[in-house]
Amino acid sequence: MQTTSAKKRVRAGQIISALPVLFLLVDALGKFLLLDPVVEASAELGYTGDMVVRLGALEAACALLFAAPRTAVLGAVLLTGYLGGAVATHVVHGSSFGFTLVFGAIVWLGMLLRDDRLLALLPLRHPRSL
Repeated sequence: MQTTSAKKRVRAGQIISALPVLFLLVDALGKFLLLDPVVEASAELGYTGDMVVRLGALEAACALLFAAPRTAVLGAVLLTGYLGGAVATHVVHGSSFGFTLVFGAIVWLGMLLRDDRLLALLPLRHPRSL
């Protein structure tokens, strides 16, 4: 059974994780609907309309895997790859990629807080400081 502080930590992780999931699902919806701003921004980065829909499907799949507790770690790993591709695209085109890096950090912060097994592998503090 979890302690009260552990329950609060997991809850905070769930809330933090919900933010990127909601953002990614809304972004994927924009790609599915081929909204003009999404298509135009994607075209500036070299992506055609059919590629945008496929990227939206990939983005939604990664977000849903990340949202589900049983597949959250897999979803976080896949989102890291997806976001790595986004960073690479922005670097190639000379545009800002800071948001994408921070976004990836938020994904992993939420994951660390909500999964005790992952937290044990990657502790936020050194064991001697406890």
